[in-house]
Amino acid sequence: MFPGATADREAASYVVVGAPLDATTTFQPGTRFGPDRIRRFSETFDDYDRRTDSRFSALGVHDAGDVAPWDDVESYLDHLAGELRAAVIDDAVPLALGGEHTVTHAGVDAVEPDALVVLDAHLDLRDAYDGNPLNHACVTRRALDDLGVDRVTVVGARTGSPEEWDRADEPDVEVVAPDDARAWVDGLGPDAFAGESVYLSVDIDGADPGFAPGTGTMEPFGLSPREMRDAVRAVAPAAAGFDVVEVNDRDDGQAAALGGKLLREFVHAHAAADR
Repeated sequence: MFPGATADREAASYVVVGAPLDATTTFQPGTRFGPDRIRRFSETFDDYDRRTDSRFSALGVHDAGDVAPWDDVESYLDHLAGELRAAVIDDAVPLALGGEHTVTHAGVDAVEPDALVVLDAHLDLRDAYDGNPLNHACVTRRALDDLGVDRVTVVGARTGSPEEWDRADEPDVEVVAPDDARAWVDGLGPDAFAGESVYLSVDIDGADPGFAPGTGTMEPFGLSPREMRDAVRAVAPAAAGFDVVEVNDRDDGQAAALGGKLLREFVHAHAAADR
């Protein structure tokens, strides 16, 4: 159980769902261990948050456990979307723990947002990778082309193929380089997402690998944890769904601890805005 996620399912305002998918990882595998590691390395965090004067355990978070994957990724994503959609139907916010970034496909499918904000080192705008359109390198493209998202903002992107950069030049995509992330966050006013529903996805490789080496495709010159925290805090009040993905078991817990802390920051910021 995610520490502090003690609410009953029927009364929950937030529902944690683990999605340990590790099917299309292209470099270092291990995302199957991500959900458990995020839970484990969140155990030492204090329940109380001084900034929002709230206790995580009092914010109505329920941990529904993991949805175990199988070989058919398309079928699994459809099933996972159904599990996340059940939270949406019950007026709760789904919080997915990956697992590879492909699980965001299910989160977006469940929430049906107008806008997608992604903290990520990679554009993930490929139409297919190794012939597979459901590869983790294609998840942002699928959100735009197949899942009805109107616009995407990728914060922290610093690499991509020529074709991806061409797609990123289209008016429905905004790319915020790591060097510009602080200005982007500071420029988000209260009406930044006015009238829009938002899904927020945190790919842990958006962080510089010096801070979070436990991920499949490390890319130097990335975001600092503080920049990621502030981005999550800024977007959370407008978000109807959240995930943290691409955590694996190839470090001493740095990536998992960062992922768990960002989930907590999301919940505290979202709940504070509702108050």
